[in-house]
Amino acid sequence: MHKKTNLFLLFIIGLIAFLHIEMLHLPTSLLFASRIIVIASLVYFAIYKKSLTTWILVAMVVGAWFGYEFPTLAVHAKVISKIFLRLIKCIIAPLLFGTLVVGIAGHASLKQVGRMGIKSLIYFELVTTMALVIGLLAINLTQAGKGIKLPAQVDMTELQTKKQTLEEVLIHVFPENLAKSVVEGEVLQIVVFSIIFGISLAMTTNAYKTNMLNFTESLSEVMFKFTNIVMYFAPLGVAAAMAYTVGHMGLGILLNLISLLATLYGALLVFILLVLIPIAFVCKINLIKFIQCISEPVYLAFATTSSESALPKALLAMEKFGVPRKIASFVMPMGYSFNLDGTTLYLALASVFVAQAANITLSWQTQVIMVLTLMLTSKGVAGVPRASLVILLGTAAAFGLPVEPIFIILGIDELMDMARTSVNVIGNCLATVVIARWEGELGEPQ
Repeated sequence: MHKKTNLFLLFIIGLIAFLHIEMLHLPTSLLFASRIIVIASLVYFAIYKKSLTTWILVAMVVGAWFGYEFPTLAVHAKVISKIFLRLIKCIIAPLLFGTLVVGIAGHASLKQVGRMGIKSLIYFELVTTMALVIGLLAINLTQAGKGIKLPAQVDMTELQTKKQTLEEVLIHVFPENLAKSVVEGEVLQIVVFSIIFGISLAMTTNAYKTNMLNFTESLSEVMFKFTNIVMYFAPLGVAAAMAYTVGHMGLGILLNLISLLATLYGALLVFILLVLIPIAFVCKINLIKFIQCISEPVYLAFATTSSESALPKALLAMEKFGVPRKIASFVMPMGYSFNLDGTTLYLALASVFVAQAANITLSWQTQVIMVLTLMLTSKGVAGVPRASLVILLGTAAAFGLPVEPIFIILGIDELMDMARTSVNVIGNCLATVVIARWEGELGEPQ
């Protein structure tokens, strides 16, 4: 813990030095040289530590610096981050298929699978409801949408929306074509197929069952090794993602919408302190070791704004923490569709922000109905670019709210996405540990 604390403090000091060095009113060349010294010091520290976590943290600062100094070049860095995300996405389907099938057919009884599914859904429902409540209270307390100047013109090319009915949401859960689900990155559909396949394999005679189990177990091990190789590329992907974000948005946008950003980040922090940490204490989870284990996937999620980028590493982290693979590979993918704590909180907060910015007063009853609608329509959005904004547009149309305030949110959506995606990963890692504890199978952290 001492080493982790020192690392985090160094990261914060470096970031503050980078962001505030401009306030010293020194000559431009000296300011540039000062920032170079800060960056060089962090890179040297990363080389000295030889830790992936260290490299990811330093890459975030280096990427922010590059985006700030060379915005024209930085906007082209997105291609590097896209390559990294593509490599991660190609891991998801075979990894989930292999681990789920082995977990269900090889090590767990069908009765346990059903029991874990019910427990997981109950836990997800309780925690996401708390996230909804905190999001509503936060935006009603800060009134961040009041006084916002709406844009005169709105560019509708960024987003396209289609209102989904409850029937369409339910149908979307089940795959019609496995190849199509893999290509489109539909995590929940892949999970449903893998569960049914695993149950079918468990009911198959031994001769066929053994061959398929050996194949899926080998597939799982190969994909975990594949993940380790791709993770060497993570610092470069993280730096590119941060450079692009700062390069095309600039740092000044923070000042324009600081109230909304502060409300979201504050609400997510409250959610962690008042919901997730108490759950960890009640379940007697070693919080320090838990934080150490999840640090890398959380940093990845924060920098890339993608839950998918963190999934393979999060599965490995949960095994390291003592969660059996059969539980981790079952609970975590389910959480990616049913336990999006950060996204749920954000949608509750953002929907009321839209009304406030449009000077529309919503009753508490209307607000509750709105966020419950969002809670249903948000299932299965993990890893889909701008999916939360698309859902927000559909909800605004359904409740007669203007779309203009949503495009204000669009301006800082990547900064907001960093926070909500990180909390999604933290929440799903904790849920996995809780279910393992609930099943009486949580081992000792390695």
